[in-house]
Amino acid sequence: MRIEIVEIVKRYKANVVLEDISLTVENGKIYCLLGASGSGKTTLLRIIMGAITGEKGQVLIDGVKMPNKKMLAQIGFMPQEDALYSELSILQNMKFFAGIQNLKKEEIIKSAEKLLQVVGLLSEKNKLVSNCSGGMKKRASLATTMIHNPKILILDEPTVGIDPVLRRKIWAYLHSLRDNGVTILVTTHAMDEVTECDNAALLRNGKIIIADSVVNLLKKTENGKIEDLFFVDEEEESTCFQL
Repeated sequence: MRIEIVEIVKRYKANVVLEDISLTVENGKIYCLLGASGSGKTTLLRIIMGAITGEKGQVLIDGVKMPNKKMLAQIGFMPQEDALYSELSILQNMKFFAGIQNLKKEEIIKSAEKLLQVVGLLSEKNKLVSNCSGGMKKRASLATTMIHNPKILILDEPTVGIDPVLRRKIWAYLHSLRDNGVTILVTTHAMDEVTECDNAALLRNGKIIIADSVVNLLKKTENGKIEDLFFVDEEEESTCFQL
């Protein structure tokens, strides 16, 4: 499924949070929104999901204007904050959210065990969320997001607080989903994670300063570090100001 974001503008009073954001996430690709906290990444995801509206622009999924109930059912959305019920166990949370999607019982158990294995929580599946660490909650949220086998994944900093070994395993699973046609839009402020993606847009102060394939972005750097592109842009702005 294809995501088109067209000229999105979002303001909070006098502050422009997003300024004319346009990008396209092609079917079966991993697209990264890279930027520091406050750059507008989370706001853009919330607009895509219909949680908030912008002053201008639109979001289309396979040509259908969002929000749309039928399309939303095809999306697995993981917000930054944990969206789990603390009084339920990890597995109970997964069963609950799978039930909302009308999955059959046997499908739920099979999918839950597979996903819990991916995020390293299979042995902790009966643990109450209230007794889980922050990292465990993050992993449980990711597994729950994918329980209904969505065609689109929208993930807001999914690997924050996760150890490097498990993070590599999670990215390998996301790659396998992409290779099977799942479209993935992910935000991160971790520069090294960009290389796990096919395309990326660099955001700063609500603006896309550059967007391209990751391969092409890396070619634009002198030493293969994506973060250098943020500094190049700052230097160009400074030069223009001086002129």
